[in-house]
Amino acid sequence: MTHFKTGIEFAKQLDKTDVLSDFRNQFHIPKNHHGDPLIYMCGNSLGLQPKSTQSYINQELEDWANLGVEGHTQAKNPWLNYHEYLTGSMAQIVGAKPIEVVVMNTLTVNLHLMMVSFYKPTKSRYKILIEADAFPSDKYAVESQLRHHGINEKEGLILWHPPKGENLAKYEDLEQILKQEGNQIALIMIGAVNYYTGQFFDLKHITQLGHKYGCVVGFDCAHGAGNVALNLHESGADFATWCTYKYLNSGPGSLSGCFVHERHAYNKELNRFTGWWSHNKNTRFKMRDDFDLMPGAEGWQLSNPPILSMAAIKASLDIFEAATMPKLIEKSKLLTGYFEFLLHELRSDRIHIITPTNPDERGCQLSIQVKNADKSLFNQLTEAGVIADWREPDVIRCAPTPLYNQFLDVYNTVNILKSLLND
Repeated sequence: MTHFKTGIEFAKQLDKTDVLSDFRNQFHIPKNHHGDPLIYMCGNSLGLQPKSTQSYINQELEDWANLGVEGHTQAKNPWLNYHEYLTGSMAQIVGAKPIEVVVMNTLTVNLHLMMVSFYKPTKSRYKILIEADAFPSDKYAVESQLRHHGINEKEGLILWHPPKGENLAKYEDLEQILKQEGNQIALIMIGAVNYYTGQFFDLKHITQLGHKYGCVVGFDCAHGAGNVALNLHESGADFATWCTYKYLNSGPGSLSGCFVHERHAYNKELNRFTGWWSHNKNTRFKMRDDFDLMPGAEGWQLSNPPILSMAAIKASLDIFEAATMPKLIEKSKLLTGYFEFLLHELRSDRIHIITPTNPDERGCQLSIQVKNADKSLFNQLTEAGVIADWREPDVIRCAPTPLYNQFLDVYNTVNILKSLLND
């Protein structure tokens, strides 16, 4: 375990020995009105733009301009199978096999498509379990699925709450819920990393618990993909989805990734919505053949891929492939551990870290609870040049992201916070 020290020289030394330090130069860092770089701690909300993104998109614009429809087969990166260029890298990032991964649609759309297939309520087994403080969009999605099947959401939705007075969910409480209601639960769908607290759940443990009681298990990995070792295949989860605009730096509103475990890859009996892009690619354009479902996650596609968005994803994934997830996670644990150390050194009774202290139970995000929900502290932090994120009622979320954040960013953030607390 690293023995951290206070003082700016220690931060500079950590940056000097950081084997990933050059990757920061591959990103556009936002600047203030003086032209100085801001301290960007908001990769958990929107990742920064790789400098290569523009050239990746320009390539497709040029091919469109020069080739028109022929770009589908003659572009430098032919558009017909463009999603396949993303599959291998994305599978490595989330710990899956290529047959289990596809990039398509956006996050909540994919959640609904997965629930079409994997939420199959009966008269006796119809409930959905989520964590109590799930990202609101997930809650809205599962409530609407319940209503779609004629089930009252108040009766059909089960919430996994942390113990009273605590912020982090406990597995023993989940086990108790399953002991009491497991035979009525059709689907467990948990955010792999809780957006509010930063708690990284044990996906394999949750999956094993759910399967023990006959439940389907899926995960929303929006705050996990590109941040933690998800190991989706090993987890045994039935499905997972994630966005690509947070830690995966693909741009606002960009496409989503989708995982379907290989044990479902050849099951054509699974109910699903289909479109021409889930049809066998070898006969797709014969047009008059009966529907022939593709195996694996590709079989959940509906439409041909939006190339410009995928080009932005490809630009980022190429950087991830060069950096590698194991090295990124190693730096992330060091970077966030250093951040935690410096925050504790403030010894302020106004702030409290609610994120787990165990590095294996969190990603790079630390959620800082502010006493008396004083948002003025967050506003002052922003004015001082730190771009973080405020979440009601009382939390500042900061995510030192290993691809482009320095240890000096962490030091300066805490130093600014210290000066604000002492004012």
